[in-house]
Amino acid sequence: MAGVDEAGRGPLAGPLAVAAVILNPDHPIAGLDDSKKLTEARREALYPLIIEHALAYCVVLIEPDEIDHLNIFQATMAGMSRAVAGLVPTAHEALIDGNKLPKDLPCPGRAIVGGDALEPAISAASILAKVTRDRLMVALDATHPGYGFAVHKGYPTPAHLASLQLLGPCVQHRRSFAPVRLLLDQANLF
Repeated sequence: MAGVDEAGRGPLAGPLAVAAVILNPDHPIAGLDDSKKLTEARREALYPLIIEHALAYCVVLIEPDEIDHLNIFQATMAGMSRAVAGLVPTAHEALIDGNKLPKDLPCPGRAIVGGDALEPAISAASILAKVTRDRLMVALDATHPGYGFAVHKGYPTPAHLASLQLLGPCVQHRRSFAPVRLLLDQANLF
């Protein structure tokens, strides 16, 4: 049974990270929970334990251009299907955090609202997705200075919106998201 979750649906910049995890029942991992409820230090401590003890895991990144092409919902569904398909060994069932199932899952699935706090495998997927994305946003901060990606991870904070207004969008910004799209539309007026 695989748990599936994502990180990064709401940010204006960076990829969406989607993870699928099959936990090993012989190696339970204490402290798993919804990644949003854990401190960064606790997520970082759990990440290598999940990698080491899981029977299988797969993390997929959906880049901003694909998010813009598909829309964030369809990008999430595609990422979930890809993450489950990338598991070796394969999953017999996928437990998806949320209320929707991707149409093209490679196995039967169940949507579980709040599953990242209820099902350990979904919690593990939540942690892998969040840590992977956060680490990537820190790296992107170095290649795209001035936006503060290491601090706000691409979310629409006042500081991010101010830097976006000052610098304009970079290649990591999602052009289909309203604050970025409005800036681009304004730029096209002149």
